[in-house]
Amino acid sequence: MPDTLIHNARIRTMDPPAPWADWVLIRAGRIAALGQGTTPEADHRIDAGGRLVLPGFQDAHVHLLSGGIDMATAAHLFDLDSEAALIATLRAHAAARPDLPLVLGTGWQPGVFGDHNLTAAVIDRAVSDRPVMIYDSSFHNACLNTRAIEMAGVQTIADPPNGHILRDAQGRATGMLHEEVIPVVAARLPGLTDDHRMAGLRAGQAHVNQHGITGVLDAAIRDMEARIYARAAAEGTLTLRVAGTAQVTEADTAATALERLVALRRAHPGPDFHVHSAKFFMDGVFENRTAANLAPYADATGGNAPCMFSLEQTIELMTALDAARFAIHVHVIGDAAARRAIEGLEAARTANGPWPAQHQLAHLQLVDPADHARLQGLATANIQPLWARLEPPYSDPSLSMIGQARWGDVYAFRKMLQAGADWCLSSDWPVSTLNPFEIIETAITRTKRRDDNPLDPFCPDQALTLEECVLGYTVNAARACWRDHHTGMLRTGFSADLIVLDRDIFAIPPQEISQTRVLATLFKGTEVWRAPDW
Repeated sequence: MPDTLIHNARIRTMDPPAPWADWVLIRAGRIAALGQGTTPEADHRIDAGGRLVLPGFQDAHVHLLSGGIDMATAAHLFDLDSEAALIATLRAHAAARPDLPLVLGTGWQPGVFGDHNLTAAVIDRAVSDRPVMIYDSSFHNACLNTRAIEMAGVQTIADPPNGHILRDAQGRATGMLHEEVIPVVAARLPGLTDDHRMAGLRAGQAHVNQHGITGVLDAAIRDMEARIYARAAAEGTLTLRVAGTAQVTEADTAATALERLVALRRAHPGPDFHVHSAKFFMDGVFENRTAANLAPYADATGGNAPCMFSLEQTIELMTALDAARFAIHVHVIGDAAARRAIEGLEAARTANGPWPAQHQLAHLQLVDPADHARLQGLATANIQPLWARLEPPYSDPSLSMIGQARWGDVYAFRKMLQAGADWCLSSDWPVSTLNPFEIIETAITRTKRRDDNPLDPFCPDQALTLEECVLGYTVNAARACWRDHHTGMLRTGFSADLIVLDRDIFAIPPQEISQTRVLATLFKGTEVWRAPDW
């Protein structure tokens, strides 16, 4: 591979001892030198035209493979706002993909659809002769058509722990599924082939590379995901690095969890695909009323939901996994779930002593103020700032359940950082966009883009700074993925993972950051994305 020189650039290295350069020399996939002024010789030269160059971004909570498979195989339902549009979209997709044994859709929005108006009978009007399964935007709910209900034998399935089949007054399944029953039903339906999945990985990789991402943490690794990522790594077709979290379930004991996760880690040690963490779902989501709160929901319906792991089981599992040197990555939405996870991690630290684990609490939608300081030195706040804005009707159900008196504790990122928490930024794609620049803009403005009819900022005192956001996507994200010793900043000897932007995000109003385009993405010194017009 010939040496590559990127010159005439404004290179922000994110390396504190040497924060700026105007050229970088790449040799054998690594940074050979950085400097200012006179440039060295190189066979391949890229004139950046004075543009901003940053380390490649890393998304530390994403579902890369499943999101890519959705791109390659599923109907896109995110923007639909009526039953008629849903039926027309599913009907057109089924007609366009007769090759798929299961008609898939992703992204219907709670707040538009839900238990009250989305049923098998509705989906039957779009497709009745093939099984259909459509996921909501959070992927914590799914709905089937009648054919899928019959094929999977849903009428005879009992609710598993932390899962629920919605039934009508006569006890018949309506088609709606919540939480942990979804994979049980999916396993009984026709599946995709590995060729479909490899096509999905290629689509997902292209999508993230186009947005400047050169590393991810895939937050749901099971046998299928491990198999596909390992195949891509063996074939040399990965265009980014993948760290993986392997799920722990309520059915696990410390022994069963360790046996499964140790085997996955041993089989996939890296460097480009490695399993390094254990994933817990401590609760669900507000949209289906499975978020675990310390106080009852504040809306008219009221009620609450329990944590998905008891305190005793949480302590047992986290202590054992921490002792085996797994990072622990916990989905927490409600403040009771956040506290339960903190209690488990504190018990593990007491039993095993501190170590640089980079345990992470992801989402942190609602956190009791008393728990902010407990994050310091214990767990990274893995946050998705795009959600920290008013966006009716999608934001309305959760805010109603939380109650306006507590809105100041919702996505309270500034309070967490002021209390000493480490942080990284992520998207949870395909739950929402993975565009880092739209996410960064929202983190700073706490509202929608100015072309999207924004409302007043949501709790603007909890905004992040641009510098904090870029750290959250580079240095801090690399640390969360256990690869900060060779990625996350531009430094001699580090991997040549970098991006060229069409504008200097540090020199424009925050309301323009979302318009930023990535002109080129380099992974190990090789271009994996270049804008057609550059």
